[in-house]
Amino acid sequence: MQVNFKLNGTPVVVDVEPRMHLADCLRDELRQTGTHLGCEHGACGACTVIVDGAAVRACLMLAVQVEGSSIVTVEGLSTEEALTPLQTAFRKHHALQCGFCTPGMLTTAHALLTDEPDADGDRIRAVLSGNLCRCTGYIPIVDAVLDARAAYRKSDKR
Repeated sequence: MQVNFKLNGTPVVVDVEPRMHLADCLRDELRQTGTHLGCEHGACGACTVIVDGAAVRACLMLAVQVEGSSIVTVEGLSTEEALTPLQTAFRKHHALQCGFCTPGMLTTAHALLTDEPDADGDRIRAVLSGNLCRCTGYIPIVDAVLDARAAYRKSDKR
């Protein structure tokens, strides 16, 4: 089946099997390897991407379901010139170690702060609770998201 959608702002057309998951389409067909596959059951959050503004698990969504949608992967958060304030905050707070969970954490946090730029620590922890990290203990991740809020309040909303 042919699927048409926007990927990180660019229109794409891709031929997929009807049963292909969005994560496999992004990684294997479109080479967006920042979308990580962990559990492939929707439990770890490593494959989280933004579909029409909402953070979703790409391993649970079929590629054919995104017809006409706008998808943002971790690759689409920054430009070649600069990291986003959220990515800069992750770096500043050492909010990553092995990096496997980082793309899902960034896309989830970006979707949250885009909708709720004043999210408090409890709200951030609740939203990120669906993204598993085995290395950092979450404190630096929450601190980074808290630090990045100001950039989203300025309507930067990258």
